[in-house]
Amino acid sequence: MKKIILLLFSILSLGIQAQVNLVPAPQKVTVGTGEFNLAPGTTIAYSSAALKPAAEYLQVCLQRYAKVNTTLVAGKQGDIRLTTQKGIAKDGYQLSVKANGIDINAANYSGTLSAIATLNQLLLQNDGKAAIPAVAVTDAPRFNWRGFHLDVSRHFFTVDEVKEIIDLMALYKLNRFHWHLTDDQGWRIEIKKYPLLTEKGAWRIYNNQDTACMQLAARDDNPDLLIPKKNTRVENGDTLYGGYYTQDQIRDVVAYAKQRGIEIVPEIDMPGHFLSAIENYEGLSCFPTIGWGQYFTTPLCPGKQKVLDFCKDIWSEIFKLFPYEYVHVGGDEVRKDTWKECPDCQKRIKDNHLKNEEELQSWFIHQMEAFINKNGKKMMGWDEILEGGLSKTATVTWWRTWVPDAPLQVTAQGNDVVFCPGAPMYFSQAEEKTSMRSIYEYDIMPKNMNAKQKQHVIGVQGNMWCEYIPTRERVLFQYFPRILALSELAWTKPELKDYDQFYSRLPKQFAMLHKLNVPFRTPSLDGVYHVNAFTNEGTMAVSCADPLATVRYTTDGSFPNKNSQLYNGPVKVDETTHFILRTFAPNGQAGEMLKADFLKQGLLEPVKADASKLTQGLNASWYNYRGEKCREIHKAPFNGNYPANDVVIPEGVKGNIGLIITGYLRVPEDGVYTFSLMSDDGSWLKIDGNMVVDNDRPQSPHEEVSQQALKAGLHKIEVRYFDSNGGMLRLWVFDTKGQKMQPADIYFK
Repeated sequence: MKKIILLLFSILSLGIQAQVNLVPAPQKVTVGTGEFNLAPGTTIAYSSAALKPAAEYLQVCLQRYAKVNTTLVAGKQGDIRLTTQKGIAKDGYQLSVKANGIDINAANYSGTLSAIATLNQLLLQNDGKAAIPAVAVTDAPRFNWRGFHLDVSRHFFTVDEVKEIIDLMALYKLNRFHWHLTDDQGWRIEIKKYPLLTEKGAWRIYNNQDTACMQLAARDDNPDLLIPKKNTRVENGDTLYGGYYTQDQIRDVVAYAKQRGIEIVPEIDMPGHFLSAIENYEGLSCFPTIGWGQYFTTPLCPGKQKVLDFCKDIWSEIFKLFPYEYVHVGGDEVRKDTWKECPDCQKRIKDNHLKNEEELQSWFIHQMEAFINKNGKKMMGWDEILEGGLSKTATVTWWRTWVPDAPLQVTAQGNDVVFCPGAPMYFSQAEEKTSMRSIYEYDIMPKNMNAKQKQHVIGVQGNMWCEYIPTRERVLFQYFPRILALSELAWTKPELKDYDQFYSRLPKQFAMLHKLNVPFRTPSLDGVYHVNAFTNEGTMAVSCADPLATVRYTTDGSFPNKNSQLYNGPVKVDETTHFILRTFAPNGQAGEMLKADFLKQGLLEPVKADASKLTQGLNASWYNYRGEKCREIHKAPFNGNYPANDVVIPEGVKGNIGLIITGYLRVPEDGVYTFSLMSDDGSWLKIDGNMVVDNDRPQSPHEEVSQQALKAGLHKIEVRYFDSNGGMLRLWVFDTKGQKMQPADIYFK
């Protein structure tokens, strides 16, 4: 009976939420009748001085979103009343909107700002009216840490662009801005004791990432990938690209975020990813020769006291700029080859009874942490700081999906962890059709964690690394709409979440984003694949999740533009046709292009094989492969054969992986079959020697879907896959009616 009541409550709650269309979904909503009309002279009352900044923020929002000027008054008498009170859940709020006024009662300042975010969404979605619909909301967050990470080192973003991001964070109740301020490619924060860090370290001649962006802009007909000229200057005849924030600008951004309930966590990455400083101050590295190795740059020299002092000087200035609990020390991807040859580093290892260079890195991190703690702050670091020993007070941001036990190790030691795994929380990676669901349904509380460990999971974060993201438009395009799924994952209690219901709320959110001039990625068009097979006649029929977007297409290989053929219904094809489709926002901004080949095929004949001699499953051959082409896998050293019941990475296969999975596919009837191959990195699927799905490239998790016309019977299949960190591999097969087929029914060897 309890389960039935809970189910009915969830259904009713989800139905109500659909009416008011809030993201993230709140705990409890009651929709009333009527609305509160905003008008010149509307008063906003705040019950204490601590709430005055929130009232001022709400005043700015009402002017921006409704063009209404309001008046602030101290006390509890006003049209909109902000108060705090006991008995409300941590960081929670109670919002009541009636025709005669609005009450916001919150547990604290953070809860007040979350209530304002709810008001802003209701206002923005109310068909352009300066009114807020009558509603009562009771709500509180699931996690305290709801993070948004931005790398401004690889490509620079102005103060105004950062403030826009902070406004959007506030709109979706995200409350931690992880600001990645330094890296090899640029130093973005003024340090007065070391002026060369920004005079020289903040500027560069175009590097290979910049030129790659410009090449991608041409390839994809996308001006959002061009390097902004506003961030360039000419010096001695050279065009330099970059920029940095003065300390006054940092203070301004910190205050702006604080008013919106957002704490900023600055990251100064060390001892690796420090080249922009090492290049400009002598004696920071082990040896004078510095630069890039195979993957990473020359690190700091932890054997030199000068280096420790240099880093502490930087932190001393950082502490004064960021008035919050945490600072982030990075600690990831550190080259250690120079440490092995450096007499200073080896002496440090010997004097401190360290076992190796991994423990030397931990020693350095601990030195920084002791200084950070002494100055009243807590240290965060990427999960590499686990290697060589983790202190009792460090907080870990876990990103390496190929080290799945890291959160278990961190929490078992009593340390806090923030989940931001590369898949699916690296929003710098291209969005896939499955990305939104992968984020929304991500399990932040693994079943193998006990209750005590789960208390140390403080939240989740989406990360944006900007090597190939040079503009404000591209950042927002990469973040939205995925950030909406992250917002609901971080805020909403699991029992109130439902992906299909969430997806149904997106059109209203898209309309709101259009109104705010936020460029976002229109979700992948439904109805077509990369390769679409037909035997007599095919139909190109697509649907778009954004009802305000239009779809245009070409068949001559050219890029669709605003003058290309408008898609307004299914298109019949009776011969091989190569479509390129593209969505366009209401303001005319072009979205991603989708290539959809419609191939007229004959049914592929089955091979001759004695089915009575076959057994269920496939054979997987593992090669110690370090390359980046499927066709080369079989040339690598052979590690052994593994039985496989499905197209997956066999248990025990890790490290350098080259897989060749072979066997037979049993096709029950003549017709067109669909194959969805997802991998990180590259893969391919061949049937009877014919390439069906070509996913062969180094990449983040990517799904490629193609079709093939097959005659009933047995067909040889070969799946090849490579990855250097044991990423992911899966193949789904769908029958002629679009139903997923079970591996036990179709795979034989």
